[in-house]
Amino acid sequence: MLDLSDLYQFVTYADCGTLSAAADKLHISQPTLTRTMHDVEDAFGVPLFHRGKNRIELTATGKVAVEQARSLLSESEKAVQTVQTFERNQHTITIHSCAPVPLWSLLPELSRRFPDNIISSKLTNMDEILQNASSGNADIGILPQACSDKNLLCIPYLKEQLYVCIPKEHKLAEHSQLSLSQLNGFNCLLRDEIGFWTNLVKSQMPASHFLIQTDEFEFEELVRTSTLLCFSSSKAPGSEQTLKGRKRIPLTDPEVNVTYHLISSAKSTILQSVSPTFEFRYQK
Repeated sequence: MLDLSDLYQFVTYADCGTLSAAADKLHISQPTLTRTMHDVEDAFGVPLFHRGKNRIELTATGKVAVEQARSLLSESEKAVQTVQTFERNQHTITIHSCAPVPLWSLLPELSRRFPDNIISSKLTNMDEILQNASSGNADIGILPQACSDKNLLCIPYLKEQLYVCIPKEHKLAEHSQLSLSQLNGFNCLLRDEIGFWTNLVKSQMPASHFLIQTDEFEFEELVRTSTLLCFSSSKAPGSEQTLKGRKRIPLTDPEVNVTYHLISSAKSTILQSVSPTFEFRYQK
């Protein structure tokens, strides 16, 4: 029977060209490698080498055997990866979210509830969230509104309201509330990786330019030193020091006053087992 360890040494010999070079690479003695070549030949049941004085060379059949050995090694590696991935997924709870804010509380709650599981999360678009929740590729999806798909479990989780932060000397600062249409045309700062919020404000403010910052320190420095508008929310209000000199004004658009909903396949037991906890959080 073919042995994967022997096949690896066989392929290494073929790549190196000589037994001595292969033995050095494998950190084994040349006599040990020579015995392995005999074992490989016996396993295939046909001659694989031309043997000369102190040297062996692959026959045409031996070269075919090398390629088959490469294929078997590759397939064995894929098989191991597939099994390991499956096992890891058995102990991984995957969350796909439309925004970062609900993850801030959801991930710690799941970690407490499922201490033996790995909690994995990513931000993605709403179509992908629905698709992956339906297929089971995501254990829990997070949307900014309720889902009407009867094949999905859907529960309210968290509310978030968007605010605009305006320099106090800005002409819009006299308002007690604003809409995105009133902000249209004014340039804004945006954080990177804020999920669906990026496309939402861009679509509602087509005449505005957005300076997207990936570095939090640089973002806060621009908030302190520039006159660009920026946003905060009821769940991420921003520090008083950073927003000093700015007025925080609530936005009235229904689209920016969201109730996040958790969704999962009706077959999934994870969300069903913890839904009373999440509903209690929403009611509070």
